[in-house]
Amino acid sequence: MVVRIVTDSACDLPQARADALGIEIVPLTIRFGEEEFVDRTELSNEEFWRKVATSPVLPETAAPAPGAFEQRFRALAAGGADGILCINLSSRLSGTMQSAQIAAKAMEGDLPVRVVDSLCVSMGLGRQCIAAQALAAAGADLDAVTAAAETLAPSIRLFGALDTLEHLRRGGRIGGAQALLGSVLSIKPIIEIRDGVVVEAGKVRTRSKSLHHLADRLAAASNPSGVFVFHAQAPDIDEFLDLLGATVPRDEIEVGNIGPVIGTHGGPRTMGLGWVETA
Repeated sequence: MVVRIVTDSACDLPQARADALGIEIVPLTIRFGEEEFVDRTELSNEEFWRKVATSPVLPETAAPAPGAFEQRFRALAAGGADGILCINLSSRLSGTMQSAQIAAKAMEGDLPVRVVDSLCVSMGLGRQCIAAQALAAAGADLDAVTAAAETLAPSIRLFGALDTLEHLRRGGRIGGAQALLGSVLSIKPIIEIRDGVVVEAGKVRTRSKSLHHLADRLAAASNPSGVFVFHAQAPDIDEFLDLLGATVPRDEIEVGNIGPVIGTHGGPRTMGLGWVETA
């Protein structure tokens, strides 16, 4: 059985890696005021961050239309797929999964399509897609790949150290971190994606302390594996990796860049840390 994996551009998987693995990525749209760009095809990471630095307005994101998913599903069916698993960014943060579900329903009778909520974002979503693809490549059927993805989703732990909450607040994704808004302006907020929403995970007064806080979270984890770091043009990425090296060898940590979708809501200099928590 040929099972293909589809996701969205909140996964922050480099396009070259996704292409090599055969993971299909449906892009979200990024808006700067009246300007609109399709992620990845009309706006690269570098172009996005340049616009963030110079634009008088903060960016916004828009979910793909159901037709964008259906078009991708039908192309995969025409290419020989026997089934499709679509893993999307948290349904509690975006309407993207709803679009995928509508498209999956439109495929009924033509090709089985399952849609799974990652409960996550960025490389937490990307890690789930890579794991699903590995199972599919090993010959697992659609039921088995879907079940594994649903089991893995709640095992992902993901934290972020932000320079400001302004991007999350303006984008309406602040969720359970709302209480941080009443804090003094000098704090560096720390958030967690928990059960698919943003929650407060701590607050410190300096960037250095925020990075140490993340490192301490990893050190306290019971049985972490597959550690990954993702960042938004953070100049102190090497120092952070050195901190984590006390817990996990640096060459075992996967490092990635935050793209436009997550960058819109996290803002510049966001530093993220995640891992799979195994029992």
